[in-house]
Amino acid sequence: MIEYNTKRNKLIIREYGRNIQKLVEECVKIEDRAKRTNTAYAIVRIMSDIVNSKENSAEVERNNDDFWNKLWDHLFIMSDYQLDVDSPYPKPVPDTSERKMDKPSYNNKNRVKFRTYGVNIQNMIRTVSEYPEEVRAQYAPMLANHLKMMYLTYNRNSVNDQLIRHQLSEISEGRIAVPEDFTFANTKELLNIANSNQAFYVTPQPGKKKKKKKNANPAV
Repeated sequence: MIEYNTKRNKLIIREYGRNIQKLVEECVKIEDRAKRTNTAYAIVRIMSDIVNSKENSAEVERNNDDFWNKLWDHLFIMSDYQLDVDSPYPKPVPDTSERKMDKPSYNNKNRVKFRTYGVNIQNMIRTVSEYPEEVRAQYAPMLANHLKMMYLTYNRNSVNDQLIRHQLSEISEGRIAVPEDFTFANTKELLNIANSNQAFYVTPQPGKKKKKKKNANPAV
Protein backbone atom coordinates (compact mmCIF):
# COMPACT_ATOMS: atom_id res chain seq x y z
CA MET A 1 0.00 0.00 0.00
CA ILE A 2 1.37 3.39 -1.01
CA GLU A 3 2.02 5.77 1.88
CA TYR A 4 1.42 9.39 0.92
CA ASN A 5 3.24 12.30 2.57
CA THR A 6 -0.10 13.93 3.40
CA LYS A 7 -0.89 10.99 5.73
CA ARG A 8 2.53 10.90 7.40
CA ASN A 9 3.57 12.73 10.53
CA LYS A 10 5.15 16.14 10.12
CA LEU A 11 8.82 16.02 9.16
CA ILE A 12 10.30 18.18 11.91
CA ILE A 13 13.96 18.42 10.78
CA ARG A 14 14.18 17.74 7.07
CA GLU A 15 17.99 17.39 6.98
CA TYR A 16 17.82 13.90 8.52
CA GLY A 17 15.07 12.58 6.28
CA ARG A 18 11.90 10.56 6.80
CA ASN A 19 13.62 7.34 7.93
CA ILE A 20 15.36 9.00 10.91
CA GLN A 21 12.06 10.61 11.84
CA LYS A 22 10.43 7.18 11.91
CA LEU A 23 13.25 5.72 14.02
CA VAL A 24 12.78 8.50 16.58
CA GLU A 25 9.02 7.89 16.68
CA GLU A 26 9.57 4.16 17.27
CA CYS A 27 12.20 4.89 19.93
CA VAL A 28 9.66 6.91 21.92
CA LYS A 29 7.33 3.88 21.97
CA ILE A 30 9.92 1.53 23.55
CA GLU A 31 8.78 0.79 27.11
CA ASP A 32 12.08 -0.41 28.56
CA ARG A 33 14.13 2.66 29.51
CA ALA A 34 17.56 1.04 29.09
CA LYS A 35 16.64 -0.30 25.66
CA ARG A 36 15.14 3.06 24.73
CA THR A 37 18.35 4.82 25.77
CA ASN A 38 20.55 2.44 23.76
CA THR A 39 18.32 2.97 20.74
CA ALA A 40 18.63 6.74 21.15
CA TYR A 41 22.44 6.47 21.16
CA ALA A 42 22.31 4.39 17.98
CA ILE A 43 20.07 6.95 16.26
CA VAL A 44 22.42 9.76 17.23
CA ARG A 45 25.37 7.89 15.70
CA ILE A 46 23.41 7.49 12.45
CA MET A 47 22.58 11.18 12.53
CA SER A 48 26.28 12.01 12.92
CA ASP A 49 27.10 9.89 9.86
CA ILE A 50 24.47 11.76 7.84
CA VAL A 51 25.82 15.16 8.87
CA ASN A 52 29.46 14.27 8.30
CA SER A 53 28.77 12.66 4.94
CA LYS A 54 27.33 15.97 3.79
CA GLU A 55 30.05 18.19 5.27
CA ASN A 56 33.10 15.90 4.79
CA SER A 57 34.43 16.81 8.23
CA ALA A 58 34.10 13.59 10.22
CA GLU A 59 37.33 13.80 12.22
CA VAL A 60 36.82 17.40 13.25
CA GLU A 61 33.13 17.12 14.08
CA ARG A 62 33.27 13.87 16.05
CA ASN A 63 35.80 15.38 18.45
CA ASN A 64 33.65 18.46 18.99
CA ASP A 65 31.44 18.30 22.08
CA ASP A 66 29.10 20.95 20.70
CA PHE A 67 28.51 18.74 17.69
CA TRP A 68 27.14 15.86 19.81
CA ASN A 69 25.16 18.22 21.99
CA LYS A 70 23.49 19.60 18.90
CA LEU A 71 22.63 16.10 17.64
CA TRP A 72 21.00 15.17 20.95
CA ASP A 73 19.05 18.41 20.88
CA HIS A 74 17.82 17.53 17.41
CA LEU A 75 16.86 14.05 18.61
CA PHE A 76 14.65 15.47 21.35
CA ILE A 77 13.16 18.05 18.99
CA MET A 78 12.26 15.35 16.44
CA SER A 79 10.50 13.42 19.21
CA ASP A 80 8.45 16.55 19.95
CA TYR A 81 10.22 16.57 23.34
CA GLN A 82 8.48 13.28 24.24
CA LEU A 83 11.62 11.13 24.37
CA ASP A 84 12.66 10.17 27.91
CA VAL A 85 16.18 8.72 27.97
CA ASP A 86 19.45 9.04 29.88
CA SER A 87 21.08 11.67 27.70
CA PRO A 88 24.69 12.83 28.18
CA TYR A 89 23.43 16.38 27.70
CA PRO A 90 20.59 18.36 29.28
CA LYS A 91 17.28 17.91 27.56
CA PRO A 92 16.31 21.08 25.64
CA VAL A 93 13.25 22.99 26.75
CA PRO A 94 10.63 23.75 24.09
CA ASP A 95 10.00 27.38 23.29
CA THR A 96 6.53 28.03 24.68
CA SER A 97 6.53 31.76 24.07
CA GLU A 98 3.80 32.81 21.68
CA ARG A 99 4.90 34.91 18.78
CA LYS A 100 2.38 37.64 18.17
CA MET A 101 2.02 38.55 14.53
CA ASP A 102 1.83 42.24 13.86
CA LYS A 103 -1.44 43.14 12.23
CA PRO A 104 -1.12 45.16 9.05
CA SER A 105 -2.02 48.77 9.59
CA TYR A 106 -4.72 50.06 7.31
CA ASN A 107 -5.34 53.67 6.46
CA ASN A 108 -8.94 54.12 7.55
CA LYS A 109 -9.12 57.49 5.85
CA ASN A 110 -8.85 55.81 2.44
CA ARG A 111 -11.36 53.08 3.21
CA VAL A 112 -14.35 53.52 0.90
CA LYS A 113 -17.65 53.79 2.75
CA PHE A 114 -19.77 53.39 -0.38
CA ARG A 115 -18.23 51.64 -3.37
CA THR A 116 -20.75 53.27 -5.69
CA TYR A 117 -18.96 56.60 -5.37
CA GLY A 118 -15.33 55.50 -5.11
CA VAL A 119 -12.43 56.87 -3.11
CA ASN A 120 -11.90 60.04 -5.18
CA ILE A 121 -15.40 61.39 -4.57
CA GLN A 122 -15.11 60.40 -0.93
CA ASN A 123 -11.86 62.33 -0.56
CA MET A 124 -13.36 65.33 -2.34
CA ILE A 125 -16.34 65.40 0.03
CA ARG A 126 -14.06 65.13 3.05
CA THR A 127 -11.93 67.97 1.70
CA VAL A 128 -15.01 70.17 1.29
CA SER A 129 -16.13 69.22 4.79
CA GLU A 130 -13.05 71.05 6.13
CA TYR A 131 -14.09 74.33 4.50
CA PRO A 132 -15.92 77.10 6.40
CA GLU A 133 -19.65 76.60 6.95
CA GLU A 134 -20.78 79.03 4.25
CA VAL A 135 -18.57 77.31 1.67
CA ARG A 136 -19.85 73.88 2.69
CA ALA A 137 -23.42 75.11 2.28
CA GLN A 138 -22.57 76.36 -1.22
CA TYR A 139 -21.11 73.02 -2.32
CA ALA A 140 -23.72 70.80 -0.64
CA PRO A 141 -26.35 70.91 -3.48
CA MET A 142 -23.74 70.22 -6.16
CA LEU A 143 -22.29 67.30 -4.23
CA ALA A 144 -25.76 65.89 -3.56
CA ASN A 145 -26.72 65.97 -7.24
CA HIS A 146 -23.37 64.47 -8.20
CA LEU A 147 -23.87 61.58 -5.77
CA LYS A 148 -27.35 61.03 -7.13
CA MET A 149 -26.00 60.94 -10.69
CA MET A 150 -23.34 58.39 -9.74
CA TYR A 151 -25.92 56.35 -7.85
CA LEU A 152 -28.14 56.26 -10.95
CA THR A 153 -25.33 54.88 -13.11
CA TYR A 154 -25.46 51.69 -11.01
CA ASN A 155 -29.12 51.74 -9.96
CA ARG A 156 -31.14 53.08 -12.87
CA ASN A 157 -34.45 51.65 -11.72
CA SER A 158 -34.84 53.72 -8.55
CA VAL A 159 -33.15 56.29 -6.38
CA ASN A 160 -34.08 57.63 -2.97
CA ASP A 161 -33.24 61.29 -2.40
CA GLN A 162 -33.29 60.78 1.36
CA LEU A 163 -30.72 58.02 0.98
CA ILE A 164 -28.44 60.42 -0.92
CA ARG A 165 -28.82 62.98 1.86
CA HIS A 166 -27.93 60.39 4.48
CA GLN A 167 -24.88 59.09 2.59
CA LEU A 168 -23.53 62.59 1.93
CA SER A 169 -23.85 63.35 5.64
CA GLU A 170 -22.17 60.06 6.60
CA ILE A 171 -19.20 60.52 4.25
CA SER A 172 -18.66 64.08 5.49
CA GLU A 173 -19.17 62.96 9.11
CA GLY A 174 -22.18 65.25 9.44
CA ARG A 175 -20.38 68.41 8.30
CA ILE A 176 -22.18 68.71 4.94
CA ALA A 177 -25.98 68.78 5.04
CA VAL A 178 -28.45 69.40 2.24
CA PRO A 179 -31.26 71.82 3.19
CA GLU A 180 -34.65 70.16 3.68
CA ASP A 181 -36.25 72.39 1.04
CA PHE A 182 -33.61 71.47 -1.54
CA THR A 183 -34.99 69.79 -4.68
CA PHE A 184 -32.70 67.28 -6.36
CA ALA A 185 -32.17 67.43 -10.09
CA ASN A 186 -34.50 65.38 -12.26
CA THR A 187 -33.53 61.75 -12.67
CA LYS A 188 -33.81 61.87 -16.47
CA GLU A 189 -31.62 64.95 -16.63
CA LEU A 190 -28.93 63.36 -14.46
CA LEU A 191 -28.97 60.18 -16.56
CA ASN A 192 -28.46 62.20 -19.72
CA ILE A 193 -25.46 63.91 -18.12
CA ALA A 194 -24.08 60.56 -16.95
CA ASN A 195 -24.48 59.05 -20.42
CA SER A 196 -22.77 61.99 -22.08
CA ASN A 197 -19.87 61.75 -19.61
CA GLN A 198 -19.49 58.04 -20.27
CA ALA A 199 -19.48 58.65 -24.01
CA PHE A 200 -16.82 61.30 -23.54
CA TYR A 201 -14.49 59.02 -21.60
CA VAL A 202 -14.96 55.89 -23.72
CA THR A 203 -11.74 55.03 -25.51
CA PRO A 204 -12.45 54.09 -29.11
CA GLN A 205 -11.35 50.60 -29.99
CA PRO A 206 -8.67 50.53 -32.65
CA GLY A 207 -10.07 49.14 -35.87
CA LYS A 208 -8.28 47.03 -38.38
CA LYS A 209 -6.72 49.06 -41.11
CA LYS A 210 -7.88 48.05 -44.51
CA LYS A 211 -5.16 47.02 -46.85
CA LYS A 212 -4.95 49.07 -49.98
CA LYS A 213 -5.77 47.09 -53.04
CA LYS A 214 -3.05 46.96 -55.57
CA ASN A 215 -3.92 48.32 -58.97
CA ALA A 216 -4.47 45.36 -61.28
CA ASN A 217 -3.45 47.40 -64.28
CA PRO A 218 -0.57 49.59 -63.23
CA ALA A 219 0.31 52.42 -65.55
CA VAL A 220 3.25 51.67 -67.77
